[in-house]
Amino acid sequence: MQYAHLGRSGLKVGRLALGTMNFGHVTDEATSFEIMDAALAGIDLIDTADVYGGPQSPDMVRGYGLSEEIIGRWLAQGGGRRKQIVLATKAYQPMGTGPNDKYLSAYRIRRAAEDSLRRLQTDHIDLYQMHHIDRSTPWEEIWQAMEQLVREGKVIYVGSSNFAGWHIATAQSTAAARNFLGLVSEQSLYNLSARTIELEVIPALRHYGLGLIPWSPLGGGLLGGALHKAQGEGGRRVTPQALARVERYRPQLEAYEALCAELGAQPAYVALAWLLHNPVVTATIVGPRTAAQLATSRRALDVTLSQDTLRKLDEIWPGPGGEAPEAYAW
Repeated sequence: MQYAHLGRSGLKVGRLALGTMNFGHVTDEATSFEIMDAALAGIDLIDTADVYGGPQSPDMVRGYGLSEEIIGRWLAQGGGRRKQIVLATKAYQPMGTGPNDKYLSAYRIRRAAEDSLRRLQTDHIDLYQMHHIDRSTPWEEIWQAMEQLVREGKVIYVGSSNFAGWHIATAQSTAAARNFLGLVSEQSLYNLSARTIELEVIPALRHYGLGLIPWSPLGGGLLGGALHKAQGEGGRRVTPQALARVERYRPQLEAYEALCAELGAQPAYVALAWLLHNPVVTATIVGPRTAAQLATSRRALDVTLSQDTLRKLDEIWPGPGGEAPEAYAW
């Protein structure tokens, strides 16, 4: 396994991170245990969230916390599991119907962290991430709550998810004024078909020394051989929604999958390798449904993309035109 620093921190993690959003909702507990056992052979960053485990909808809280509970029961088996992983979770989304069961007030952060620690059956969270920006809570309050958790040893590092570039700048300037490390990472939607963060988020991450952890690296399956599967090859049933997406992107998918065939690499591996070639990316999330899928994901680390291949990928999946403001102005 290859390793990289988590942003400007001294912590190193594997270039692939195990995403557990499916645990409890799509993947049963026994299979989840198998996946995590398999991950120990080189994948150390395990990422979850308090809200994972059921349909993520404000009016459907049943199943929330189940992913953390499954991880907690896996950790409780012992065998040095906790020492072998970097454990990441998140807080922000509704975990109940009360007015303070969501977002990032100091009151909410404290309760959310304690609840996650209980479900995870551990005494500390290695990377505690804000799942979304809270526009109604001042940064002074947020950082005060996070600083307290760090002082108590319940949180080691703090990260963000789904932040805009100016959110990151505001967070870091406020943290610096408090002599606090602030954010070390950002989880964002980023893949060949979704490159908006190249405008301002990635420049902000580079400037402040945050590591990028892309989620949905395969674009919801679009970049994982969707055209091939839509043609009935591979034996998997394709949903009407997936077929509609294939038709929308058919010209690009035809060019993309043809290029992957020329390279002799599976489309999913190429998509992951494209992300990992970016020096801002620390690790990319993979969310396998089986241990076998996790094993195949590792093959992306063996894919090397030449400058000519990178150019061709840019032609097939063009980005926003570079960084702001040059992407749209002089």
